Amino acid sequence: MKALVVYESLYGNTAAIGEAIAESLRAHVPEVMAGPISKITPAETAEFDLLVVGGPTHAHGMSRAATRRVGADDKKNVFPEPTVEPRLREWLESLPEGTKLAAAFDTRIDKPRILTGSAAKGIAHRLRDRGYRLLVEPESFFVTTENHLQEGQTDHAAAWAAGLAGRATASTPEAAAR
Repeated sequence: MKALVVYESLYGNTAAIGEAIAESLRAHVPEVMAGPISKITPAETAEFDLLVVGGPTHAHGMSRAATRRVGADDKKNVFPEPTVEPRLREWLESLPEGTKLAAAFDTRIDKPRILTGSAAKGIAHRLRDRGYRLLVEPESFFVTTENHLQEGQTDHAAAWAAGLAGRATASTPEAAAR
C-alpha cells in the first residue's frame, strides 16, 4: 500500500498536521509521501492507494483567493511557504477519477462547526464526487484565534492517522482475499 498526504496551508498549521499524519502513517504503511499541493500535481496521485487531503477552514469552508491573499500577506504570518497557488478547490477538481481510498481533514478554530464551517467537509464532498471512497468521516484539528495549533493537536493527528492506516490496510484487496 502507498499513501499520499497533501495539503494547502497558509499559516503552517495544516502543514504541521499533514506532516504529523504522514509520520504516523509511515509506521503502518510501506510507502508514504507528503507535501503541499503546490509541489504535488493531481496526476501524481494516480500511483497511490490512499489519498489524504487537508486544508484550512476560511470563511466557513475551503479557502478562496481573497482569504489566501489575506493569510499570505498577514504580517504576523511567519510560515515561509503559504499555499497561494494552485487552489485546493481546483486541485481537487483536477484529480483523476477513481475508486481509491481517501480521507479529508482541516484546521479550524475550536468552536462548533455550525459557527466555523469546515474545509474538510467540502474536501470530502469533492473526493466523493471524483469517485474516491472515504474511509472515515472528515476530521478537524484545532487552532487558536491567534492562528497557532492548540496543544495536543499533532498527537491527535498521529492517532487519527494510525486508525486510518488500520482501516486502509483492512480495505485492500489483499485483506479481502484472506
